[in-house]
Amino acid sequence: MVTAAAIDDSSLQLTFVLFLTVVVITLFTALLTAPQRDEISEFYLGNRAMSPLRNGLAMCGDYLSAATLLGSTGLVALTGYDGLMYLGGTTVAWMMVLLLIAEPLHRTGKFTLGDTVALRLPRQQRPVRVALAVCILAIATLYLVAQLVGSVALLTQFTGVPSGTTRTLCVVVIGVFVILYASLGGMPGATVIQIIKAVMLVVGVLFTAGWVLHHFDWNPNALLERASERSGSGLSFLEPGLRYGGTVSNKLDFLSLELAIVLGLAALPHVLMRLLTPRNSGVLRSSVLWAIGLVGAVCFGAGIMGLGATALLGRDTIESTDRTGNASVLLLAHELGGSVLTALLTCLAYLTLLAVAVGLTLAAASSLAHDLYSEVIRKGRASETEELTVARLSGAVIGVLGILLALVAWGANTATLAFLAFAIAASAILPTIIYTLFWRRFSAKGALLSLYGGLLCSVLLATFSPVVSSAPGSFYPEADFAWFPLQNPGIVSIPMGFLLGWLGTVLDKSPGEEAGAHEEFEVRMLVGADD
Repeated sequence: MVTAAAIDDSSLQLTFVLFLTVVVITLFTALLTAPQRDEISEFYLGNRAMSPLRNGLAMCGDYLSAATLLGSTGLVALTGYDGLMYLGGTTVAWMMVLLLIAEPLHRTGKFTLGDTVALRLPRQQRPVRVALAVCILAIATLYLVAQLVGSVALLTQFTGVPSGTTRTLCVVVIGVFVILYASLGGMPGATVIQIIKAVMLVVGVLFTAGWVLHHFDWNPNALLERASERSGSGLSFLEPGLRYGGTVSNKLDFLSLELAIVLGLAALPHVLMRLLTPRNSGVLRSSVLWAIGLVGAVCFGAGIMGLGATALLGRDTIESTDRTGNASVLLLAHELGGSVLTALLTCLAYLTLLAVAVGLTLAAASSLAHDLYSEVIRKGRASETEELTVARLSGAVIGVLGILLALVAWGANTATLAFLAFAIAASAILPTIIYTLFWRRFSAKGALLSLYGGLLCSVLLATFSPVVSSAPGSFYPEADFAWFPLQNPGIVSIPMGFLLGWLGTVLDKSPGEEAGAHEEFEVRMLVGADD
């Protein structure tokens, strides 16, 4: 771990001051912009009059997590070309959203994904809403725990393995801030922190990347040559296969991971909820284009930072500090700008963790309050005040659940938890979205089989994979029940989710009962109106 010899105590102290300052300012702003009336539309969607740029910044802030700033940069620092391919998949994923999901979902949705499915399958909407709420809760909880565990991992870079008290304090403080932003601020409050975080992330990453290029006289070839020299792998560092090459299993693992990333983004609950906030399809389209550009800029900068870390520090130094490579950003910052730049990027990483956790908590709370409570339990008869109260309480419950699970699983690999969340989203929710929007015959039985089957398949394959047992980095390295050879289940679970959705529909004995609803739904999806 990074010790005081590498990153001094002043960095930690300055990080604390900066983070506390940003949080106080953003929390105060979030509370000022929070819904002042008991209107669920304001809590779920916020200010729908925002410009495409502000919407794009919020989308960028919702999606980019600390895994991009720390994990992806570290992957590039340790594996070169393979890490850059991973960053490329992160950018391409947004094209899937723009071309296939964004506008149809925006035209047919109201507050949650459950509203879109209910419009398409009105007679059997309640069991489907329950299934969606279960899947969304599973995805949001996994991703939320990954963010909270990541806060401890980030603290570890300064202090070594923290004591139980320090670990608990770190997770609880971040978790409480998440609850305050999500439960009190709603979508307006979440938007404030997402925009501020996105601006800081874009500026911080591009500034540091520019500093790296400046160090090499703005000559990319010099940067690549030095990185390959100090990687210990020579030119292989700049060629595919250093991490995901060699065996067939490694290559399939990379394909599985890329499939989960590219397809999972289009089904992440907090991203889907954000697609409903622009006031019309034109603003949405421009907003997603801004998001693509901003995410691409951050990924480009992260790639340069990863190469710069290898070129300036050497792969051996990075691995001896942290074998996952997550410390490469902080080591690079300390090498370039000392304590000040280290503190700035660490503060940015904590803010990134917090912002993504807020979006996840809000999405899960909205699904529980609107889909499960209002539409299933109360059968649409709940008042707006009642539903809003349940949404706020749900945010608090989910936040507390995330805190407890993070304390239990604090040593878990954050990337593994996040990638499993992506795989579940792509395996369970994405098939339901695609079939709902584009398959006329799709039935509720197909939706239920796709949702529950995709969720179960992803979890089972992950449980019996090297993530849980048989490998040095597993949860239980001494045990051996990993009969599934891949780290990410997406290559199997995603096709299985689509297959189950198709199978449930073709085996349905009454597939035509929703035909009239589909015609109305199709008009709404294509032109944004019921007539």
